[in-house]
Amino acid sequence: MAVVESSADSTNISWKRNLYALWIAQLLTIVGFSLRAPFLPFFLDDLGANTFASQAIWSGVINAGGALVMAVSAPVWGIIADRFGRKPMVLRAMFFGAFTIGLMSLATNPWHLLILRFFEGAFTGTVAASTTLVASTTPKRSMGFALGMMQTAVFTGASIGPLFGGLLADYIGFRPTFIAAGSMLFIGGIIVLLLVHEDFTPPKRGKDGGASNGPGLRTLLFGGAMIGMVAVMFALRTSTSAIQPIMPLYVQQLTSATGSIATLSGLTLGVAGVTSAIAAVMLGRLADRIGHKVILISSTVAVGLLYLPMAIAQSPFQLIVMNGLLGVAAGGVMPSANAIVANLTPSQRRGAVYGFLAAATSVGGFVGPLGGAGLAAAVDIRYVFVVTGLLMLLAGLWVFHIIRSGADIEGVEED
Repeated sequence: MAVVESSADSTNISWKRNLYALWIAQLLTIVGFSLRAPFLPFFLDDLGANTFASQAIWSGVINAGGALVMAVSAPVWGIIADRFGRKPMVLRAMFFGAFTIGLMSLATNPWHLLILRFFEGAFTGTVAASTTLVASTTPKRSMGFALGMMQTAVFTGASIGPLFGGLLADYIGFRPTFIAAGSMLFIGGIIVLLLVHEDFTPPKRGKDGGASNGPGLRTLLFGGAMIGMVAVMFALRTSTSAIQPIMPLYVQQLTSATGSIATLSGLTLGVAGVTSAIAAVMLGRLADRIGHKVILISSTVAVGLLYLPMAIAQSPFQLIVMNGLLGVAAGGVMPSANAIVANLTPSQRRGAVYGFLAAATSVGGFVGPLGGAGLAAAVDIRYVFVVTGLLMLLAGLWVFHIIRSGADIEGVEED
């Protein structure tokens, strides 16, 4: 049976102050990461990738490269976080991200971007690091709200970033936009350094080198409910990362405008972030009242259903509307899944568990761009939306099956 602490790690710190400071820092960080999304295929054109197929493939490989490396590094950073503290991991991720993104402004060949994405994947991972820190300092009664807030920062950043990235790229150029992106991550790191406090006590080590109390890591990771959460997170990351690198090219196909493609692409990508940000807080609070499993299943199935009609869009306006509706549904998936993971995991194991979950989603971030770009280049860009929709529907059905089989998906409080 899952065990969850009924209070935060320490009562000597303000979990709300940490939450709001981390929210601002995470917002800036995700804006920085996503500024490049709407113009990356066009920047690759400047670097020598001059055909649709080459731009799609390079965009997919660059997006996938960092995710592949993160799949290996994330569990390591998670274990280190449990032993030495969660705040240092957030600082490491933000400051190193600022460094690698800034260097992208100096790239003169597509493989330069790929190498920097490898380093970015190895040393960043701000979402997992921040989520672990928040989950470890927030009372269970407010877990849905807190993790919903953090997901709101991710969604808001993912909406503002592409919009402003497109505008900046059109008005100041691609390379200065990379500098602006790196600066945002640096500011986020400074906020965490100065305003976030963690009263961390390293866990006592057992004879086998593991934690001296609580269930083993293998037991936690391979429980039926946890496997279901991995499936949902993997499916969502695969779907969104398959769409992101090819969306600017899809927008280009659907419009006759030529002077503001990056801006229009940013708006199309960004609208889902706005609606997701609003939905994440509202659905997070609702899940705290009615249960996370209801929100998780309904949101996952809704995402799958909303991807399908995007395959037959005839204009960028239709894409924007459908992507906005999809964002509402997506806003309920990650906060509920993360809250269930927190409920299933003792505090002293959360860094490792979230690290392994980040690895699983990073595999989705590797498979998605390669699969999406390959399918778009080999067959047709519209088929990508059909495949991603079916994947989300399968994930929703899997979680429903797990709940029907009686898995303890909400967890119980420890006295």
